Amino acid sequence: MSVLKEFDIKFSGLKLGKHEFDYQLDKKFFEAFDYDEFDDADLKVKAVMDKKNNALDFDFALNGSVRVPCDLTMELFDLRLENKISLVVKFGDEYDDTQEDILIIPQGEHKVNVAQYLYELAVLAVPLKKVHPDVAAGKKGKDILKRLEDMSPGQTHSDQETQETDPRWDKLKNLLN
Repeated sequence: MSVLKEFDIKFSGLKLGKHEFDYQLDKKFFEAFDYDEFDDADLKVKAVMDKKNNALDFDFALNGSVRVPCDLTMELFDLRLENKISLVVKFGDEYDDTQEDILIIPQGEHKVNVAQYLYELAVLAVPLKKVHPDVAAGKKGKDILKRLEDMSPGQTHSDQETQETDPRWDKLKNLLN
């Protein structure tokens, strides 16, 4: 967890107003969360904290790329990621992170660790289906895509269509029409 200590923001002693923090997320960062979907990562995060009397407002902006396998061909490629989130840190009696964009920390705290939020910022930016740009453009993987299409369960084969059905079922099918 020592990798994540650099994501502590010590807000006590800072003046009211906006403060900027820059972070670099690499493979070691994601390994600290036991996340192995990225073969490599080069992400930059700009965090802007607006310190107020009773709260801290954070705006996080992520930009960069991660190396991931294509879901169709399993070939590694660099996937560009961009994402933004906001977080409000309030002070209360005890720690509470049950709300999505509000974090409550104990009144006496002097720092907040934003590593979990940066992790979520990156992981939520990854699309559900990761397709290599050359495959999407039709330049690569035609043979694999053809095989996948042939194996698709929704495909009907000509030999299945020519099979005769029991006439009793045909009468029942007519009832549905």
